[in-house]
Amino acid sequence: QVQLVESGGGLVQTGGSLRLSCAASGRIPHSMGWYRQAPGKQRELVATIISGGHTNYADSVKGRFTISRDNAKNTVYLQMNGLKVEDTAIYYCNAYFFDIGRNYWGQGTQVTVSS
Repeated sequence: QVQLVESGGGLVQTGGSLRLSCAASGRIPHSMGWYRQAPGKQRELVATIISGGHTNYADSVKGRFTISRDNAKNTVYLQMNGLKVEDTAIYYCNAYFFDIGRNYWGQGTQVTVSS
């Protein structure tokens, strides 16, 4: 069983920065990433990174957010700069194991950006 423990959410003003962390127990996932869900909206992809380092970003966060991972610590990070009110959401960590086709989710961490 894989557990994902997230940290780093909080309240910040427009233009500010936050750094999210997600530590995975057990095996190293093929892919790790961040998704977010705002009130009344569907969960959407923010950014993903595979074990080889290739990254993928939602258009809305390109140039502002940076995803990285430390395979030795089995941890993924999301550096969020230039935060906007529309970035307000619950952010969920995701880990995907390609060989078994399984997704795991963290409990979510709230990010609130005030104007």
